[in-house]
Amino acid sequence: MTQPTLAERAAAKAGRTEPSSTTGPAPAGHPAAAEQLPDMSQYDLGDNDPDMIPVHLAWLRVRRDIRAIGKGEMYNQSGTRFNFRGVDTVVNVFGPVTAKHGINVIPLKVEAEYGEKNTKSGSKMRECTVLTTWQILGPMGDFLTVQTRGEALDTADKSTTKAQSVALRTLLLTLGLTPTNDPDPDSSYIERGEAPVRPAASYLDEITNPDTPVGRLRQIHHELQQSRQVGALVTNEVGDEEPIGAMVIRIGKERAGS
Repeated sequence: MTQPTLAERAAAKAGRTEPSSTTGPAPAGHPAAAEQLPDMSQYDLGDNDPDMIPVHLAWLRVRRDIRAIGKGEMYNQSGTRFNFRGVDTVVNVFGPVTAKHGINVIPLKVEAEYGEKNTKSGSKMRECTVLTTWQILGPMGDFLTVQTRGEALDTADKSTTKAQSVALRTLLLTLGLTPTNDPDPDSSYIERGEAPVRPAASYLDEITNPDTPVGRLRQIHHELQQSRQVGALVTNEVGDEEPIGAMVIRIGKERAGS
């Protein structure tokens, strides 16, 4: 039996019916071909303390409640355009669900490196790369330790904050194995057919043309070998039938003076 999604459970609690189109993938090619984000304002945190279970089981419950987060945000600058899942979106979804199941996400250590980059206009941007060590603390006090990296650029003083936010988003999406429900890019493809074989007779004009260099005649002979047509009979320049491969070799030797 299929488990209801977070959006469906929230809708049921609020006394409304969620249309089925919000729980499945949109048609291929749709700009937001993913499950609609759950309305976290309707998420029931409950009044009781979380169940006292190990951290790995509590995290599994978090994953079951979230199910998927679609790429609902668009980046469209400097000729680059793509859909993505922003850190605010990810935290808004994970925040209440981790609270319900007694999960705390604690940054234990942040190691930052800095550099400078120049924009096309010549202004300088500060680059920050962080390695963050996280502790995923469960309701019983046991924990997981995970590291993620984040990288960001900023013209002012926010590169560190941005890089830490990227590291947090990476942690939640990676540890949560959070799908987008986007269609598989390999689900549709165009199969290339084989290139048609050039008929042997179509080479005759080029072979008999006195301006065709010897190098090109060698190439023609190779092409005929590749298509297994060196033995094909054609009418040569004097009206006799001759295997085209032998004809190319004969004319090539004549032009080479041997």
